[in-house]
This record gives sequence, C-alpha cells and structure tokens, in this order.
Amino acid sequence: MRCSLIIGRHSLANLGSPRYIGVMTEYVTVTADSPDARTGAIKLHGPDAFAGMHRAGRLAAETLDMLVPHMVPGVTTAEIDRLIYDFVTANGGVPATLGYRGYTHSTCISINHVVCHGIPSEKTLKSGDIVNVDVTPIVDGWHGDTSRMYLIGDVPLRAKRLVEVTYECLMIGIEQAKPGNRMGDVANAIQRHAEKHRFGVVRDFCGHGLGRLFHDAPEVVHVGRPGTGPELRPGMIFTIEPMINIGRPDVKLLDDGWTAVTRDRSLSAQFEHSIGITETGCEIFTLSPAGYNQPPYQ
Repeated sequence: MRCSLIIGRHSLANLGSPRYIGVMTEYVTVTADSPDARTGAIKLHGPDAFAGMHRAGRLAAETLDMLVPHMVPGVTTAEIDRLIYDFVTANGGVPATLGYRGYTHSTCISINHVVCHGIPSEKTLKSGDIVNVDVTPIVDGWHGDTSRMYLIGDVPLRAKRLVEVTYECLMIGIEQAKPGNRMGDVANAIQRHAEKHRFGVVRDFCGHGLGRLFHDAPEVVHVGRPGTGPELRPGMIFTIEPMINIGRPDVKLLDDGWTAVTRDRSLSAQFEHSIGITETGCEIFTLSPAGYNQPPYQ
C-alpha cells in the first residue's frame, strides 16, 4: 500500500522518459452494460460519459473556487478539509478520497515542499506558503478530479514563479492532448517547458484514466519522448497533473504512507485538470466557473 496505493491520482512507479517505449495498448469502447472494472485497457467513452464528467468536474472546480476567501494565514488544513466536505455533500457529491484505502479526509492539502497527498491536520497556513488543494467529488457515479495552487499572504517571487510555470506546464500539456498525438507528446511538452526554467519534473507520480473509476488506464506521465506511448483517441478521459519542483525532481514518502515530499526540501507546485479527448482536440471538465484557474485569484 505505501507505494502503489498513493491516494488521489498517482501510482509511485519510478517513471522515466522511456516509460512508454515498446508498450502495447488495448482500447475498449464503453457501452451501457460495460463493467466498471479496471482491466488495463484504455476506455473510449461516449457523450453520456462526457456529460457526467462535466457535472462532476464543475462541482470539483466550484469547490476550489469556494475556498478562495478562506485560504489565508491562520486557517488550519483541517478547517479547509471540513469546508470541502460540507460544500461537496451539500451540492450532491461525495468526496472520493473519504475512506479510500483507509484515508480519512475529503481532500489532500500539500504545503511548500510537500509534493502531493498532504494530510489535513491542525497545522495552520502561514504568510509565504504555497499550497495545493486536491479534490475529487463523485457526482452520479462520475469522478471530477482537479487540484489548484493558492498563494498565502506575501509569497516570495521565486515561489510565485514556480507556481506560474507549473500552471503553464499543465496548459502546454493540454495543448498536446488531441487525436493522433501520443502520451509522450504531452509529457515532452511539459518536461521541456519546466526544464527550460531549470525546474525539476517529478517522475514518481503520474496522472491517470478517470470516469466511473477513480483510477484507470492509461498512466499519464509528465516526462517523456515525443511520438511514444498510447495514441490519443476520441473518448479517452484522463487527468494531466504535473508536479514541478524548484530543485531536483526526487521525492520520498513519509512514514504516514501518504505524504510525498521533495528529498532536497525544495518547493513543489502542482495543477491538475480532468480532460476528455474529442474529435478535434479536448474538453477540460474542471475549468473554474469563476475564472480562478491560476493565482492570484481576484
């Protein structure tokens, strides 16, 4: 469990650039009577699934929008977690992380050098912190998975730049998410942009297929070679969620079995969207209705 069942999005898999080389890919078209089980095949969904993902994704994005006035110095991460639970359940959703593999919270909150899967607690946010909040509400059986960075108080310029570049990495990766491209094209675009700014791209965690399952095929790595990996086909649904470090890309897992931190204790940032491949490009299910896609949120 400590490595392969990391919550929310990823598997700890020591992923590197050649990850996709030589990998055979199977695709399966989802029908009304298709089982929800994970089989290793990449599912190709229809319009009903896209509609379901839009509903789930909207609630996920609205949840992160709701947090904006609350992300201030002095608030505890446990209080943020309670706000999320109350908002999601009041709006017809269920937090997917609550009870998942024994996890007891409605969100993951990762501060400063925490890469992902930070556990809510009585820890208070301080001026200068950068914080990732990751939510996945389930709405009518569909999972809306997204995360966003928040700047707390007076944040140093270098930290702000990390957050800005990380958002750019996400959107540059999404630009490559279109029919006929391959997963390696998405990964390489993210890697090149981050490394151009001398930042490290985390290899140990990845995005994933999504839908009625919280985690499904394919793995969506953020470092790779162009032209490698599964071909992107209409109907695919998955997350893109680069984790970018100011320092080296290496991470380690803490003894709690969930929290991943940078080995050199450098700052880390992440943004995540859930998307679906269409005939002409992709749809983003988790865009902010309020326009709060990257900080500062005003």
